Amino acid sequence: MFKIKIYGAGSIGNHLAYACRQKNWDVLICDIDSEALERTKNDIYPARYGKWDDQIQLTTPDSLPDEEFDVVIIGTPPDTHMGIALDIIKKEPPKVMLIEKPLCKPDLAHCQELLETSNAAGTKVLVGYNHTTAQNTKMAQELLKSGVTGEPLAINVRWLEYWGGIFAAHPWLNGPQDSYLGFSERGGGACGEHSHAINIWQHFAHILGKGRITEVSSMLDIVDDGRVKYDRICQLSVRTERGLIGTIVQDVITEHAIKTLRIQGDKGFMEWYVNYNKGYDAVFHGNGHEKAKENLISKTRPDDFKGEIEHIAEILGDISIDSPIQLQHGLDTMMVIAAAHKSYQQKKTVRINYEAGYCPEAISCF
Repeated sequence: MFKIKIYGAGSIGNHLAYACRQKNWDVLICDIDSEALERTKNDIYPARYGKWDDQIQLTTPDSLPDEEFDVVIIGTPPDTHMGIALDIIKKEPPKVMLIEKPLCKPDLAHCQELLETSNAAGTKVLVGYNHTTAQNTKMAQELLKSGVTGEPLAINVRWLEYWGGIFAAHPWLNGPQDSYLGFSERGGGACGEHSHAINIWQHFAHILGKGRITEVSSMLDIVDDGRVKYDRICQLSVRTERGLIGTIVQDVITEHAIKTLRIQGDKGFMEWYVNYNKGYDAVFHGNGHEKAKENLISKTRPDDFKGEIEHIAEILGDISIDSPIQLQHGLDTMMVIAAAHKSYQQKKTVRINYEAGYCPEAISCF
């Protein structure tokens, strides 16, 4: 039985605690706010899963037990991730560390240090882009390997979702001004909070052998009213190192949500959906001349995290496994987030030079 320590008793901490308990793993949730721990025990967890699980330990940092954990999960706000992660890896490195998305703030502070420190310590660091481990993604990958699209010509992603659902899951927040969500520089806004879109674009570009994104041109719609400053719409045009182009559009205003990716090739297309309709993800493919073939995948909200935890179980069995959520992929996503903000600020297309490391100096204007 593996021992899991989760930092953060918010929505994501509860989701991942439940997924870990379905594996019968030992779970401890730690939060600096004792009220957050009470909400977990009395409100969030029983409301979602029927009843509180007495096997889950709850504690504040000053009462953490002096013992080793196999997996550490960091589900705190993104502007706290780097400090917590580096402190843990330097003092008591676990086998596996999962950091919730986005990995950090768009200033990329400590990104290269985290990569080097975790490699030296032997800790496998993962970033919580869980849609890359989902069943619809696995199905889509198999279809692409069979050649359903032919030579890929473009990838286009839309991740359009009003963030009212986030606040419904965090009723103690009155709005974006009460957390990092209302501040792009802290990792919030559409570009950071809905960066699943950037990551899934990168994931399928990798599956297609088209390399990493090296060019980014962005248009952002910024809300700045004295209380908040965030991008409510983020539109990106991108190109990879092997010439594949496409678009990524994210927002926090669209009702009902649209979460989809389309790969267009010279022989056909494939479309990938999250929450295509109630209770289902989906994958479609066709050639444009006949009715598209439809594949529906039954899915509940806990299933969004089940695949991620199953994947961590595989890694605990073989730490050398190449993972779609490994740190380098999360860092690549952060580079695009940082590039999006720089492109918007400079009103120019920017280039990413990965050879320079995961740092601001790797992003330059044309």
